[in-house]
Amino acid sequence: MIRSVVRGFGAALPKRVMTNRDMEDVVDTSDEWIVQRTGIRQRYIAGDDETTSSLGEAAARAALDNAGLTPADIDLIICATSTPDNTFPATAVNIQNRLGMTHGFAFDVQAVCTGFVYAVTTADAYIRGGLAKRVLVIGAETFSRILDWNDRTTCVLFGDGAGAIVLEAGEGAGTTADRGVLTAHLRSDGSHKDKLYVDGGPSSTGTVGKLRMEGREVFKYAVGMITDVIEAAFKATGTTSDDLDWLVPHQANRRIIDGSAKKLNIAPEKVVVTVDLHGNTSAASIPLALATAAADGRIKQGDLVMLEAMGGGFTWGAVLLRW
Repeated sequence: MIRSVVRGFGAALPKRVMTNRDMEDVVDTSDEWIVQRTGIRQRYIAGDDETTSSLGEAAARAALDNAGLTPADIDLIICATSTPDNTFPATAVNIQNRLGMTHGFAFDVQAVCTGFVYAVTTADAYIRGGLAKRVLVIGAETFSRILDWNDRTTCVLFGDGAGAIVLEAGEGAGTTADRGVLTAHLRSDGSHKDKLYVDGGPSSTGTVGKLRMEGREVFKYAVGMITDVIEAAFKATGTTSDDLDWLVPHQANRRIIDGSAKKLNIAPEKVVVTVDLHGNTSAASIPLALATAAADGRIKQGDLVMLEAMGGGFTWGAVLLRW
């Protein structure tokens, strides 16, 4: 059977690092408060010359270099983002142009923090359906553009960045020993919209708007929703937490990450955590964490890796793959 195999990975971050100490000069907060409640120690903030598409392009080029490929080898680009350069065209099309591609096709996926999981699942469907052989899957965000910098409960949480992987069609025997995407499980529930949203848009206010979040409400639902999709992935493949080599969660909050791992009996040493370095970069957080752990040698070929995320909507999902 056809499997979607990870061929390469890459990441890109803005030039500016903003530490918690720097944040103290912006709002009434403290390094101790931020670290204790979130685990975040710093984040990257895009400059005037850095956009979602420029960061996405840099991550894409890094992933292509890692894979030993060029843009000419790619059939499809999917970009997960909630902070596009323009209302339209899609940021993926902008990235396609920046890469010098005039072939293939490109589109965006918008599922907020779950965006990269949705994008990987979509790419897998295109590959298994024979519509693409190689797909560049990107998560890219400039969340600093939609933050209310007077709201200390949200502005300390988010950062900017991009990550990417190249998925390539490969042959598998149809067992969990196959390399590539083994199973994917997506969910959404729009009744929770008001708990995490942006208060603007072309059709409603004609403005970009700012991020609004009921933090306690999001936290209340997060662990249960994450557990739901991870357990579904285990059930679908006949695997357990003992079989897992790495959990690569959405990097929103250290307490959510730790709580989910504990509930699922996943050992702390199997969890990739980069929230301290990047903050919450929404759809970019999982590919950034993947690139970090693959680059430093933790994630190796043949490892069983679980990706999971929850985001505004609510949306949530998990992908189980063998690296």
